Amino acid sequence: MATDSIRGMLARERAGGEVVVRGWLRTVRHGKGVSFLDVSDGSCMDGLQVVANDQTTGFEDVVRGLATGCSVEARGELVDSPGKGQRYEVHAQEVVLVGEAGDDYPLQKKRHSFEFLRTIAHLRPRTNTIGAVLRVRNAAAMAIHDFFQREEFLYLHTPIVTASDAEGAGEMFRVTTLPLGDPPRDEGGRVDDAQDFFGRPTFLTVSGQLEAEIGALALSRVYTFGPTFRAENSNTARHLAEFWMIEPEAAFYTLDDLADLAERFLKSVFQDVLDRCEDDMAFFAKRIESEAITRMRTVIDEPFERIPYREVVSILEGSGQSFEFPVGFGLDLQSEHERWLTEQHVGRPVVVTDWPASIKAFYMYRNDDQETVAAMDVLVGGVGEIIGGSQREHRLDVLERTIRAQGLEPDDYWWYLDLRRFGSVPHAGFGLGFERIVQFMTGMANIRDVIPFPRVPGQAEF
Repeated sequence: MATDSIRGMLARERAGGEVVVRGWLRTVRHGKGVSFLDVSDGSCMDGLQVVANDQTTGFEDVVRGLATGCSVEARGELVDSPGKGQRYEVHAQEVVLVGEAGDDYPLQKKRHSFEFLRTIAHLRPRTNTIGAVLRVRNAAAMAIHDFFQREEFLYLHTPIVTASDAEGAGEMFRVTTLPLGDPPRDEGGRVDDAQDFFGRPTFLTVSGQLEAEIGALALSRVYTFGPTFRAENSNTARHLAEFWMIEPEAAFYTLDDLADLAERFLKSVFQDVLDRCEDDMAFFAKRIESEAITRMRTVIDEPFERIPYREVVSILEGSGQSFEFPVGFGLDLQSEHERWLTEQHVGRPVVVTDWPASIKAFYMYRNDDQETVAAMDVLVGGVGEIIGGSQREHRLDVLERTIRAQGLEPDDYWWYLDLRRFGSVPHAGFGLGFERIVQFMTGMANIRDVIPFPRVPGQAEF
């Protein structure tokens, strides 16, 4: 007796044979002497219709009392369906109630707002939209690992607890075992961090980059893929306090090599998701964002345009567009600039290179002009920046000078400088927020709806 997922049953070449369907009822329709059960197990967008009648074991005492939300197990024959929009159905020989759901089940057959669904994050994966998001998320995660493994990058597990601030990458969550009401203090009355668990202040990581550089300068090519944290009080549709980051680092890579890698990466991941999640992506294109697949195809099919930052500024200044935010050398690009550049001016993804050193981190490689660094932002239509990266500064003297110029203390980065003292080589890497690419692919308006359990200011219930 087959125990395939619904996805597996629907993918069969022909009907026939006894099957067991296990899942949750999306809907139930009771007629005279017959009941129609729409069962979903989350393996795919479609449910599987189970038809029960008075010949079905449990029809009167089980089936007739079923309601939306119940979990069931149905045994019967897989047959061709005469109904529209469904290939097969199951004629049930037996239906067993596994778990009840009463009239107060929150997911009745009607449209629910995403705002409401966030209040029931423990149940929302049962909805069509969130179920599809999570399947796309799974496919994208697998595609990321597949890509980097093919490129001979090693998966490096970097720490979640860190003493480094990743060079100002964002506000950090403090990790401590000290009693908050009455922490120990030193002779000067300051909190005595030496008595904390790690003997010093520690935080949840905002980036795995620095540790990934350690890996790259020993193993040549590594990538991290794990949770990162920002303690920023941002209640927007684009920000999370906890999210996942993909951060490759590669020795002997220049900025051009890095841009090539980023282009191959996005093309590969997007194509894999389209291949693995055809039905889910069709759902997003129909119900959420009509351009979802078209945007992905543009990334896959079109070559990326590379334009230096200075030239981008000139293009924007001469565009005749009325932007809300000013444009000028030394100013960061805003989403409106990025989207106009990709959607209106170029019509395909753009890699903006060679940014002003004044607005970039100290670890980025100084170009010969001493004004710019070998950094890049990858811009795509619909969202703007999707990848940020750079060639890292591998020259010890330049790095020390830049650290001091930015008001930092070289001793705090002793091990990072050691990497430049002992066998330094050119190397480069980028960072990509996983939820950002899931949001791009699905067209979901709020980033809180592309992660199973969003962490934002005031919300950590589930």
